[in-house]
Amino acid sequence: MMNDQHLLLPNPDECHALDIQASKAMPISQLMANAGWAVARAVRRRFRPGRVLVLCGPGNNGGDGYVAARVLAEAGWPVAVAALGPPQEGSAAAMAANRWFGPMVPFSVDEVKRADIVIDAIFGAGLSRAPGAQIVDMLRAARHLVAIDMPTGISGGTGAVLADVPSAALTVTFVRRKPGHILTPGGPMCGDVICADIGMPEALVKEQGIRTWHNEPGLWHVPDMAAFSHKYSRGAVSLCAGGAMPGAARLAAAGARASGAGLVRISAGNNAAAYKLGAPGLIVDDAPLETLLKDDRRRVWICGPGLTADEVAASLPVLIAADRTVLADAGALGWASENPDRLRGVAAITPHIGEFSRLFGKPGDDRLKAARDAARQINAVVVMKGADTIIASPDGRAAINDHASPALATAGSGDTLAGIIGTMLAAGMPVWEACCAGVWIHGEAGLRAGDWPIAEDLDRFLGAARDKAVRLGL
Repeated sequence: MMNDQHLLLPNPDECHALDIQASKAMPISQLMANAGWAVARAVRRRFRPGRVLVLCGPGNNGGDGYVAARVLAEAGWPVAVAALGPPQEGSAAAMAANRWFGPMVPFSVDEVKRADIVIDAIFGAGLSRAPGAQIVDMLRAARHLVAIDMPTGISGGTGAVLADVPSAALTVTFVRRKPGHILTPGGPMCGDVICADIGMPEALVKEQGIRTWHNEPGLWHVPDMAAFSHKYSRGAVSLCAGGAMPGAARLAAAGARASGAGLVRISAGNNAAAYKLGAPGLIVDDAPLETLLKDDRRRVWICGPGLTADEVAASLPVLIAADRTVLADAGALGWASENPDRLRGVAAITPHIGEFSRLFGKPGDDRLKAARDAARQINAVVVMKGADTIIASPDGRAAINDHASPALATAGSGDTLAGIIGTMLAAGMPVWEACCAGVWIHGEAGLRAGDWPIAEDLDRFLGAARDKAVRLGL
């Protein structure tokens, strides 16, 4: 794996632990000075000079605000500070506050309304409960809102919106982005997110053992074509197909072929006639599944798209018993909804939020935790699909994908994704990495497909999407 340190997404607890370790190596006041300077620089680059009000909380986030106020004032901007409460005596925040000699004004809505730009330095990413009504009213009165680390009222760990707070125009965070900067619904409310380097030693970041990443090439590597490639080295993908909804299996098969699988075969049994008039490059098998499994080259199977519960019951346990690498989707998830342990033995599942809820219960605000818990429960990678897709491994790794388009919210798009992930598995990628890569490539194809595509349209862009993933991952 490449150096993926820049993709890490520490949660607030990990950030707190990082601050504690950093304090042993360098003064926190220095990191705070660097952070406040970064905020002031971002404000100066984004806005024309105007009246600035900095809302400072009593902790380190407030300390960053005092520094930003001082730097902006030294640059000639009219700045005032309103404090929720005084910093703890002797703290780095208190040191920063003591160096602020500009105007202090009441912590009130009226003062907010007088300002052109309001800098939110109240709590930061660690807030886990709703802010008080006065704070909410003040934030909602801001003309232009700039958040330090995380907008107050949005959880840095989960992206949950804790109160009826407004969106920020700009958020300046430090060292690394947090999960809440990406996860919905709070992530989009952060506005433009700038992640500033404030001199935190990279070795300390690595030592934290952070297990959450932003999903991008470099976290994983998609195999490229080589001069000696052949259809089996590129990978064979097999699908279980049913009689009631043949379109879903066709879409998954097309997604696998278009994303680079060397060979795609549909196991249709008695329903083979419904598939044989499809794409000429697609092989349709009518032999019993047990007979097909005698071919050891067919290691990767997709089970679920278009299948009824009875069809899943007749195929999925057979695939698991044969020790195949199985991606379970759609009908397979419905079949297991009353007993998720039926899925134990599969490599990965790809539920949307409704399917996930029927399997494991509603995830609540902390979808990262819910996805991780589900992955551990069934010992398989869980791809929780949505506007932000979470890919969670039983070993605790998780990636958050926001590289996608709302245009993917169309019937059949999930079947295409299953086919892409099947291709990545067949190409030899480890399961979690294959799922991460498949989700990103699917999102890239959606971005390329433009407005209002149907699922079949995505196939035309999958080759270019995979090629981009290969190049960016080098």
